[in-house]
Amino acid sequence: MSQRGATHGQTDTERAGNRDMATDSRKSSVPALEVERVTKRFGSGEDGVLAVDGVSLTVESGSVVGLLGPNGAGKTTFIKCALGIVVPDGGSVRLFGTDVTEGRRAAYADVDAMLEGARNDYWRLTVRENLRYFATIHGVDPDSVAGRHDRLLKRFDLAERADTPVRELSRGMKQKVSLASVLAGGADLVFLDEPTLGLDIESSRTLRQELRRLAREEGLTILVSSHDMAVIEDICDRVVMMANGEVVADDTVAALLSGAETDTVRVESTDIDGGVVGTLRERFEVGRVESRDGRTRVEVAAAGDRLYDLMETLRAADVTVEDIRIVQPELEEVFVDLTGAGGGQR
Repeated sequence: MSQRGATHGQTDTERAGNRDMATDSRKSSVPALEVERVTKRFGSGEDGVLAVDGVSLTVESGSVVGLLGPNGAGKTTFIKCALGIVVPDGGSVRLFGTDVTEGRRAAYADVDAMLEGARNDYWRLTVRENLRYFATIHGVDPDSVAGRHDRLLKRFDLAERADTPVRELSRGMKQKVSLASVLAGGADLVFLDEPTLGLDIESSRTLRQELRRLAREEGLTILVSSHDMAVIEDICDRVVMMANGEVVADDTVAALLSGAETDTVRVESTDIDGGVVGTLRERFEVGRVESRDGRTRVEVAAAGDRLYDLMETLRAADVTVEDIRIVQPELEEVFVDLTGAGGGQR
């Protein structure tokens, strides 16, 4: 907040500018999101479900945090609690230092969200009209951010359809309109639930580039959940994994990958045939086996001294190894190990 003495003799525009600068400075000095021991149960007794069990999470301003969880992990309920859509049974939520129970309107003034399964735009309005509308409801004069809207339309390949009603667009283009609308008002914190759903490969790449740019150049804070591990690995500073309503991991992508076991070796040779693979299966844990152009590639669990045993076994079978390398773990494998998820995640 600007002091009265500092504004003496200034125009209204200058005073407003000072207030905006002071507000930006305050926001950058406090976390964008602070959730402490939030709990939410649906139902009671034996039929009750503890969807979120004392979850705490801090998201620093200007960071991009990924949220992963298998079906039923409580991820969507947690997001809705943070957004005030679902009232938690216990715990607290603060947005840029403001407790949501003390001033909901002020707390959520600079927050926006795109939720999976929700119609995030008005389909009777055109693409540009949606951007202007969502800027307006955030208290922003749409004319003052027309340049921002033009950039969003261009970056998401929507410029040629700017005056087309959203209902006439394909599913993928509607998804891009939803994303552009969330970003249209200049919110400081955005929640994105499955933002690449329905997008083709090129559109997904464009989205990742734009989110990285907004975080880097404009200080946008993003909490994103996605089934697409490439999105999480590509744009997130941190990854939070949930299972059974609790946080089971919270670290950088690099740290999560470095902590995973790397005992799998990939061996490739034209000398590997069915008999050799059979011998390997008798002595080792064998994973993927692929044959192409006369060469066979086998993945074998062989950490430490077991690697020497593997090489001795291959030499005894008259196999000349043409390529050998350690198989680096992928985020999806880490996710499955930590959450026990056997399939997709939501």
